[in-house]
Amino acid sequence: MKVLVTDPIADAGLDVLRDTDHEVVTAYDAEGEQLLDAVADANALIVRSGTEVTREVLEAATELVIVGRAGIGVDNIDIDAATDQGVIVANAPEGNVRAAAEHTVAMAFATARSVPQAHARLKGGEWAKGEFLGTELNGKTLGVVGLGRVGQEVAKKLDSVGMDLVAFDPYISEERAEQLGAELADLDTTLERADVLTIHTPLTPETAEMIAEDELAELEGGYVVNCARGGIVDEAALAEAVDDGILAGAALDVFAEEPLPTDSPLLDVEDVIVTPHLGASTEAAQENVAVSTAEQVLAAFEGEPVMNALNAPSMDESAFPRVEPYIELAETAGKIAVQLFDNRVETVEISYEGEIADEDVEIVTASALKGVFQPLEWQVNAVNAPRIAEERGIEVSETKRRQAEDFQSLVTVTVGNGDREIGVCGTLFADDDARIVRVDGYRVDAIPGGQMMVARNTDEPGVIGHIGTVMGKYDVNIAGMFNAREAHGGEALTVYNVDQEVPEAAREELESDERITETKYISLNG
Repeated sequence: MKVLVTDPIADAGLDVLRDTDHEVVTAYDAEGEQLLDAVADANALIVRSGTEVTREVLEAATELVIVGRAGIGVDNIDIDAATDQGVIVANAPEGNVRAAAEHTVAMAFATARSVPQAHARLKGGEWAKGEFLGTELNGKTLGVVGLGRVGQEVAKKLDSVGMDLVAFDPYISEERAEQLGAELADLDTTLERADVLTIHTPLTPETAEMIAEDELAELEGGYVVNCARGGIVDEAALAEAVDDGILAGAALDVFAEEPLPTDSPLLDVEDVIVTPHLGASTEAAQENVAVSTAEQVLAAFEGEPVMNALNAPSMDESAFPRVEPYIELAETAGKIAVQLFDNRVETVEISYEGEIADEDVEIVTASALKGVFQPLEWQVNAVNAPRIAEERGIEVSETKRRQAEDFQSLVTVTVGNGDREIGVCGTLFADDDARIVRVDGYRVDAIPGGQMMVARNTDEPGVIGHIGTVMGKYDVNIAGMFNAREAHGGEALTVYNVDQEVPEAAREELESDERITETKYISLNG
């Protein structure tokens, strides 16, 4: 097999490939037509962030089996195009965990003790000992936003120096947090209690600027450390908060725009420490990601599972047509369930009834988990979703029953946390027409797609009309409506398909009516 490497990686990874007698070709300067020619007969392509793996490149690579990213970010790879071409895309998310965690810890100490500032003053000829009064981390509270792989490693390291741990992460179990010595709390409580706040979430539409002016004010007197992703912290608001003395200091390794512009307000504030995205810049980390990437290329060549694949895994060709329609159905049910639940998820159950129960449904279960975890991190997929559940201490169960009441096959995704749970049940009608047929026990007949709103209200005249009036007031068009009730005059549940996002103000107005107990807006678009 021919392996084309277009960005420099550590020799340790290249040696793994060469030791198995595969042809390794390096073309570090290839771009444009030269890249298209080089990739034409390649069986594997290994890149870092420098090579743009576009649809054009993938279509030119007719022999390509896998694209390996020696690192975690895959913004430079068109994953949809790779999937269309039947090409596996895999990254190496584990290799730099320790390096990123150690850099985060270093930045926490650096900002608490003003290490770079004192260094610069002494290098400039000043003995400014009396101007730097640091903060000891022992006995202080560390607030962790996101207890994923790096967040957990940082928590362990700073717990060992005597810090108390409080964490915000809606997708990790109480049991797993307790194992780490962390107390779970909502974001406001985490901010209020933290002396040092460290951030470890992916950048998604939900996390963009999640730490802004109001959140920084709650952290009064504390420090902010961000070595995760730029754009999670409002950089202008952070600079102003440190400059005004609201915060004692901050340390950032990542930025909304990189390289950091010379006119960034962060550069004008002495107590803001900045480094040029060095989190993974250690010799060990670079070797780890190179070896991991090479091993995944070899697995793909051998037809073995590629554990860090970012697109759909393969399965038996003869069974796939029978299972394929349920993959999207299960993912959609998972998305709806987790958005309706809107709470910390500790358990996920996927149940199969009817004919589907006779099939190999591993990929369907993984897709259901993908739907549940998508708000957590944008790279979640049918391959890594089960591992994410394990890392976060979320109990996953799968049940099968060959009898299905009223339907040929049913797939139900239920999320819970011990105190409560909510289930969403879907099926396929003729021509693989997907329908949601139960929501939290209510029988409905809803078309899953686009945007939805689910309302709980008393079953009495005029309520649905009132909901329609309010939605119209806010220019929200109702494309479809599916109503169910427990009993005449009891509680009712209605699913609305809508053409626009339902504004928060519209939901607040609806819930101010004593007849309407709850509304939930659901997006299935991402």
